[in-house]
Amino acid sequence: MLKWKIGDVTVTRVVEMAVDAAVDGPIPFMLDATPQSLRTMPWLYPNYVTEKGELKLSFHALLVDAPGLKLVVDTCMGNDKPRKELGGHALNTAFLADLAAAGFSRESVDAVVCTHLHVDHVGWNTMREGGKWVPTFPKARYLFSRQDYEHFADFDEDQQRAIMADSIAPIFDAGLAQTVELDHRISPELRLIPTTGHTPGHVSVMIESKGEAAVITGDMIHHPCQIGRPDWSTEYDTDKKASAATRHAVLKDWADQPILIIGTHFSAPTAGHVKRDGDAYRFEA
Repeated sequence: MLKWKIGDVTVTRVVEMAVDAAVDGPIPFMLDATPQSLRTMPWLYPNYVTEKGELKLSFHALLVDAPGLKLVVDTCMGNDKPRKELGGHALNTAFLADLAAAGFSRESVDAVVCTHLHVDHVGWNTMREGGKWVPTFPKARYLFSRQDYEHFADFDEDQQRAIMADSIAPIFDAGLAQTVELDHRISPELRLIPTTGHTPGHVSVMIESKGEAAVITGDMIHHPCQIGRPDWSTEYDTDKKASAATRHAVLKDWADQPILIIGTHFSAPTAGHVKRDGDAYRFEA
């Protein structure tokens, strides 16, 4: 498991699964990211792009151990939930055992943040128990941005309705949900920052401790190639122009600064810094 220390805060990556995504794959992802275009950014190889020009993607949760708080950021796909991204199948992984091995047993988690309410960020909010969906982390408060919840609560699409039914509604039914604003303060070291565009209420998590800083991106940046090409948006972005504008703004602020960027879908080494690279940027682990 990869770990990073930011002052008094430790962040641990627990991987649920990894995939290599082709631009011409069965589910379109980022159409601008052709093998030819990716080759203009040699720093992407070999960690983030395969020799065949496929984007390496990791689906992982980030466990944040801060003073007085154990926080899980994004809960991946989850077990026992057939999803179209999985070809209609369901996962059966040892994800919870991996969390426990990292010191995050189900009962020890104090809070969960979902950067947004897409399928691969809310799955382990719940687990199947006795024929029903129950909160995976029974003592945690689950933080959802108010804007994202309102957007998706009545979303007219079959899979998103299923996601809300099995991964969000049981949290509200259990009284564990808290809808918050985009700049919500979680603890003295942790706060949300608005990074909208991918979804209307998308947030990232800023960590600040003892003069050190890091940010957990969520899907504001899916892949390091978007650091080199901020205009490249994914087919999953609610508003492609807004998501590109967000990337331009944050990369301008973060470039050449001592801010550790921890990508929610970045393959290993996953974390690094944004560096200016002529008129663009690169990611330096």
